[in-house]
Amino acid sequence: MARVKFTDDFDYRPTANVTYAYLANTEHTVKRECADQAIAVGKAHEIKGSAAPESEAEDGDEALSE
Repeated sequence: MARVKFTDDFDYRPTANVTYAYLANTEHTVKRECADQAIAVGKAHEIKGSAAPESEAEDGDEALSE
């Protein structure tokens, strides 16, 4: 998992049938593969030193609070 700030809109496609759309100027904890792809195309940068909260979902989606 990695914490990144998206500097431009980015679509992460882990499979052919699934797309996660991340908007510019938002921060998310995402899977390392997603972070690496977004950083490689210049649409995100990693936020160093910030640990992911325990309540966040493992699949890269932010956990819903009750």
